[in-house]
Amino acid sequence: MLLRPKLPAVRLPRPPALPDPLRRIRVPRDLEPLTTRAPHEVPAAEGGMTAEGVERIWAATERLYRHGVHPAIGLTVRREGAVVLDRTIGWARGVGPGPAGLQADAELATPETPFCIFSASKAVTATVIHLLDERGLLHVGDRVGEYVPEFAGPGKRRITIDHVLSHRAGIPNLPGEAIDLDRLGDHAFVMGHLNEALVRTRPGSRLSYHAVSGGFVLSEIVRRVTGRELRDVLRDEILDPLGFRWMSYGVAPEDVGLVGVSHATGPVPLPPLSNVLQRAFGMPFDEVTRISNDPRFLTGEVPSANVVATPNELSRFFELLRLGGTLDGTTVLRPRTIRRAIVERSVHEVDLTLGAPLRHASGYMLGAQALGLFGPDTESAFGHLGFTNVLGWADPRRALSVALITSGKPALAPHLPDVWNLTRRIGLEAPKVADPVLFRG
Repeated sequence: MLLRPKLPAVRLPRPPALPDPLRRIRVPRDLEPLTTRAPHEVPAAEGGMTAEGVERIWAATERLYRHGVHPAIGLTVRREGAVVLDRTIGWARGVGPGPAGLQADAELATPETPFCIFSASKAVTATVIHLLDERGLLHVGDRVGEYVPEFAGPGKRRITIDHVLSHRAGIPNLPGEAIDLDRLGDHAFVMGHLNEALVRTRPGSRLSYHAVSGGFVLSEIVRRVTGRELRDVLRDEILDPLGFRWMSYGVAPEDVGLVGVSHATGPVPLPPLSNVLQRAFGMPFDEVTRISNDPRFLTGEVPSANVVATPNELSRFFELLRLGGTLDGTTVLRPRTIRRAIVERSVHEVDLTLGAPLRHASGYMLGAQALGLFGPDTESAFGHLGFTNVLGWADPRRALSVALITSGKPALAPHLPDVWNLTRRIGLEAPKVADPVLFRG
């Protein structure tokens, strides 16, 4: 019998952990310690809903959170004017994708934590434009060149303000060098790039999402007709009269540390998707997330992309629009102004930038009957999407005003069906009302 010598036990080093290709955070089994409820939540019955229905909405939010691509999620639901849900789950800072786990500066997100809402800012800018139209300082059907003469170069003479608002101006792309964080306040610098930008399609003819460019054009028009900065007009005419703390372009320098951190999550986009996204944003996809945390971005004015808000205030902003321009007894817009602003400009036309069929109004995205941004059976809803899973909308036929803010910035990832499931669940638990407010007056 052959005896094998007994060898000493050898402890092999553990191989290093492979990077997570989905770039997710670690999600604990028990989510209650990560959840914060606003004290002003009211019983669901005050909004014509059931407590069980509200909890099913929150369960759908937790299901989305468990994918690990959003370090923080905040959701506010207003129904018939009542805040039936206002909660956050996750971390404002100190927790991101990767092996680091909980960091020393980790801080839970709360309903009071503001976040950048990215492209949902476009709805805010559009509202200012429509307010100035209502007051006779401009007309959205006018050509941009009537207000900014140097913009009327080759191919641009026919571009109207409404073309810019509805993403039909034909100038969807802005060169990456135009987004210089040290020169965000240099209007001549930014507009110089826009004045030289090539017109890709005949103005008014095709839908092509203007991720960044359109906001700067609209901001310049506001400066020319009012003599004031866009953020000052927004603050003086809408935010201050209604008592908003946030909802402006960027924040004061002393508030930068209060803004929740955005994180690049999800699979790294590959060609051809990465090429499409870089063309739309003028920079690599993850670079958008990186600069959004830069204090220069957070204190500047980027009209298409850097409004900072809490979910509650974003929902309240859309509540103002749902109610026809009057909120808490203060009127800032006429109902007919909002009626005109949400008239459909694009009927499920394929967007040449995003490659998807979308419905657009004059500065707002519209819902859809089957598959829409705000869930199914939402043809009367209007609002806006933000990079990447941020949503703010009003649904007059359901008496709803909703805000969903997320801090992870994935492109395509397995979580997307649960984003749609959340919006669907909100619509199911808040069915259409018998006598909706439809901008009377």
